[in-house]
Amino acid sequence: MIFLKSVRCNGILFGPFNSFSQRRWKKPIVSAQTRLESRTKDLKLDKLMMHINKLKTILNIHQLMAQRKRGPFVSVQLMSRWRNIVGLNVGMGEFLHKYPHVFELFVHPLRRNLCCKITQRMRDLIDEEEKIVKEYEPELVQKVKKLLMMSKNGTLHVHALRLIRRELGLPEDFRDSILRTHSKDFRLVDLEIVELVDRNESLAKAEVEKWREKEYVDKWLSEFETSYAFPINFPTGFKIEGGYREKLKNWQRLPYLKPYVSKEVLRVRTCGGIERFEKRAVGIIHELLSLTVEKMLEVGRLAHFRKDFAIEVNVYELLLKHPGIFYICTKGSTQTVFLREAYSKGCLALPNPIYVVRRKMLDLILLGRRNTRPLEDLEEIKEERNGSVFRTNVGGRRDGDWVIPILDSYDQTAFGSLGDINDSKQPFDGCESGRN
Repeated sequence: MIFLKSVRCNGILFGPFNSFSQRRWKKPIVSAQTRLESRTKDLKLDKLMMHINKLKTILNIHQLMAQRKRGPFVSVQLMSRWRNIVGLNVGMGEFLHKYPHVFELFVHPLRRNLCCKITQRMRDLIDEEEKIVKEYEPELVQKVKKLLMMSKNGTLHVHALRLIRRELGLPEDFRDSILRTHSKDFRLVDLEIVELVDRNESLAKAEVEKWREKEYVDKWLSEFETSYAFPINFPTGFKIEGGYREKLKNWQRLPYLKPYVSKEVLRVRTCGGIERFEKRAVGIIHELLSLTVEKMLEVGRLAHFRKDFAIEVNVYELLLKHPGIFYICTKGSTQTVFLREAYSKGCLALPNPIYVVRRKMLDLILLGRRNTRPLEDLEEIKEERNGSVFRTNVGGRRDGDWVIPILDSYDQTAFGSLGDINDSKQPFDGCESGRN
């Protein structure tokens, strides 16, 4: 009797009757996660996002400190409880010590505990931003009107606007200061729904139209090439596969329903296919990012506008499908989408007043612990030389300095008093000896 021995390997039974069978090769799965991991990274935007996350954390700490009504300072022991609220992965005390230009640490004169307050420079920048927001209120009203004009029914949820309030540059009390005050433009239908009262057709022009007009005039391109095109800026190191240029060229010429066109929204299954519907979604997201201060937005917050803007496609996959227009940054706890055309070398190409103030805040954070020593007057500058500390006196000499008189090259008497310096008995002939 012959016993046939079989061996099980990786879940497949191998034996004498199936020894030539092979495991079927499975096609690799291409999903949004694999596209995100294999995308070409933009190191400058990634680095910028890391600094912006620090600024957001500091502003969150300042907001928590402002809610305390006992005074302009808070004890560090109490602030240590906010670590999980602001999302710190280090201790609160260690984080505060990293930025002395933003946080001022001192010992309370009575309680003798360590306290913290915002420095005057940082407080001035925060006040300056609030002042600029009030001055640019008419522009902010136009932003909200343009968002309502892009919506399907002329309505938006107030909660969605509240989520991107800082990105749009809106004040914290925008519901009362903008929506309720400008009753000629907005109407609060419900507690959480705002409606556009009157449509202004002069605002129904997307930001990308300015680029199209410039391309049409400067580069002498045909209207067929520029009417529905988008600016494309691929990151450094992006590999263009075969046939990609031709597909991109056809996509740029593909007509679509523009964001501010007040017609019935195009459906996915209508004539023209899904490509036109996706291109309309690209146009809406492009316009939404153009209306923000820093031309960037968290990807998760875009989902709150899908229903109002009639975006019935997967926004995440749509952003990954167009790497020349959008860039998704994964630095931090959230994912952020950047408008690639708006940035040049890690900075905004066309800065606005609110962005300029926030950039000053960012520069203050980037100083770290540098230049923390306060500048003193010239009379009180301390110098460390050979382990000794001297104090400078204007118009006089310092204790501990060697004083050597300046000699006249033709003064034989003075030269003779320093005969130890020059053993030769020759007279000192300044310029002539130097020439020889």
